[in-house]
Amino acid sequence: MSRKTIGVEEKLPPIQALPLGLQHFLSMFGATVLVPMLMGFSPSVSVMCSGIGTALYLLVTRGKIPSYLGPSFSFIGPVVMASATAGASGVGSAIVGAGLIFILCALVVRVVGTDWITRFIPAVVMAEIIFVIGCGLANTAINDVFLCDGHEASWPALVVGLVALLVVIFCSCFGKRIFSTIPVLMGAVVAYLLSWAFGMVDFAPVMEAAWIGLPDITFPAFDLGAIVLVSPIALVVVIEHIGHLFVIGSMTGRNYNPLLWRSLLGDGLATTVAGFLGAPPATTFAENIGVLSVTRVFATQVFWYAAAAAFIVGGFCPKLGALVGTIPDPVIGGASIVIFGLIACNALKMLVDNQIDMNSMRNIIVFGGPAIVGIGMQALGAGIPVGDYSIPGLAVAALTGIALNLVLPNCSNSRAD
Repeated sequence: MSRKTIGVEEKLPPIQALPLGLQHFLSMFGATVLVPMLMGFSPSVSVMCSGIGTALYLLVTRGKIPSYLGPSFSFIGPVVMASATAGASGVGSAIVGAGLIFILCALVVRVVGTDWITRFIPAVVMAEIIFVIGCGLANTAINDVFLCDGHEASWPALVVGLVALLVVIFCSCFGKRIFSTIPVLMGAVVAYLLSWAFGMVDFAPVMEAAWIGLPDITFPAFDLGAIVLVSPIALVVVIEHIGHLFVIGSMTGRNYNPLLWRSLLGDGLATTVAGFLGAPPATTFAENIGVLSVTRVFATQVFWYAAAAAFIVGGFCPKLGALVGTIPDPVIGGASIVIFGLIACNALKMLVDNQIDMNSMRNIIVFGGPAIVGIGMQALGAGIPVGDYSIPGLAVAALTGIALNLVLPNCSNSRAD
């Protein structure tokens, strides 16, 4: 069923834009709380900084790229290792360093241009990277629905996850008017009410939380060891960032190469601010890109509402933050399944749109080999150790695809039977 597409620059009435912004807020909330918990940062500061970072990104890109910025998973390993000796303040200086690397990359792209992207990351390689992004997130959604503290989830949890999924599907395919544009929010609301009926929601933290409070900010302190260990991971996230930008460009029908330097600059500024305030490094969020694909609402205006919600809830209203924190994992996991699937489908769409010949054994190897390696590593949480670093699956898949594309000959008779 076709749905009207709302363009990047279109303006919506507040009564329509607000729920769309809340939908993006809910989509990012789970990961935005989980990542700082794993790193030893304050979840509320992480949520607040995601709002600040998104606002900075929208300003730097002049409101031309619909995207939400949240904490990056790629930094978890190095940050945990650095925290053991440098503490949260020392790691903060390393995150500031990562932001500066992002900014440096942006300036380099501004000077040298983006012609290198076509040579090193052609459509078949970019599609492979996007495919790994989407399929690699499957582990996150399925864990939320099927596992609880490492154990198999109960039947009520499975039912809640299934209901969230079915509501998202129904609203996406058959919803009328506003319901067709907020399928993820509707899925989350219905599944949340069901989880409350099943006794899965604990309101005690909400009752104990204050209505108004200040965030627990941690300022950075220079630590060379932490900087050397953590900051270079920004180069890995740059590859992920480019992949996300290509997905958004494919969905909106725009060529964002001329704005790549602005996009990287916005990410760098968001990461730098996060380091100064005691939050994880920022990156564009695949979860919210999936929401764009589901709703076909690309208006950047919506992300201002999401950013405002994150800033208020994370920074100054502990009670609202505690209320959102009561949402059970199966609610988010069930609603995310369609989102992540659509990201992977955008990779396949890119192959079709660019008329990539998938009968060619060369293209099959460039796409399929690295994709399987990347998805498998993402599912296992595995990485390739390089000194104190661990190269994550997405980076391995991207670098392998780029290398294969450069070394394999373009043989016209290289065909798959």
